[in-house]
Amino acid sequence: MPRKAVNILLLIAIVLIMALTTAFFREYEISPVTPAGKVVFEIGPGRTVRAIARDLQERGIIRRSWAFLAGYKLFHAGQKIRAGEYELDLPLKAKDVLLTLLKGKVLLHPLTVPEGLTAREVADLIRDAAYPVRGSFLEACGDAGPIASWDGQAADLEGYLFPDTYQFAKGAPARTVAKAMVAEFRKVFGEDGLRRAAELGMTVRSVVTLASLIEKETSVPDERPLVSAVFHNRLRIGMKLDCDPTVIYALKRDGLYRGRLLSRDLKYPSPYNTYVSPGLPPGPICSPGRDSLRAALYPAPEKFLYFVANKDGAHHFSRGYAEHLMAVKKYQLKK
Repeated sequence: MPRKAVNILLLIAIVLIMALTTAFFREYEISPVTPAGKVVFEIGPGRTVRAIARDLQERGIIRRSWAFLAGYKLFHAGQKIRAGEYELDLPLKAKDVLLTLLKGKVLLHPLTVPEGLTAREVADLIRDAAYPVRGSFLEACGDAGPIASWDGQAADLEGYLFPDTYQFAKGAPARTVAKAMVAEFRKVFGEDGLRRAAELGMTVRSVVTLASLIEKETSVPDERPLVSAVFHNRLRIGMKLDCDPTVIYALKRDGLYRGRLLSRDLKYPSPYNTYVSPGLPPGPICSPGRDSLRAALYPAPEKFLYFVANKDGAHHFSRGYAEHLMAVKKYQLKK
């Protein structure tokens, strides 16, 4: 081939390379003209980088999919893009979109679990909120593995789903969610809780069970150590706890609770019914919060044996039965 022809071809090649390079950097480094605002872009499991680039272009997040793909292959080949939801603050350069996805910081959804819920009620909360969890949360709670080293008697995670606000990515496995709640319980209970339980001659299970009764008996923070004192005092002298919430829990377990506790229910034959069974029930009746756990570990130094709800939604505490009867007459019989 004549030298002149070779030179012409080289010149054309150089011009083409320069044109492609210019086009690439224009598409890769310049933000597209899109409305400002945040959008959520979801990457499904198993999506290839090519498919992601196409999806981004179809959503109008980037102008040209080829520039996004070229940028990935030139500068980030081999790096993985994590599946999930990403919040993008548009407009963004294709380069910045790619860097955002490569960081893997997927969008997290808040999940608030209140104090005093059973595992089934947490599962219902997740279902009713259409929370993006993959799999059955209730089935996940049937695996006691996450708490087994602290509670060898546990058949499930009842009582150990610590109430708090959590953040999970869409599609998080239900087992991951349950394990995170148990991990938070272990963190809150901690070595101090283990040491204090040993001082009281109690197991983790008995502390959490007692705390669950305290949680359900009162919503007044200052009363929790007093309720704890009543239960500790009764346990010490072998007196039945007579805790209404344990009866409700027993009835709910057997699908018999109708929304109101009747006097005949107090005789319901269940190991959870503390009106018929002495001592603590076999396990927690809900997941107690931080304050109830602390109250179970540190009861007030009082000799109270009784309490009854007063007119303000709090409770009147009594040391003797005669005083208790007077309080019942004053606060309950006039309702």
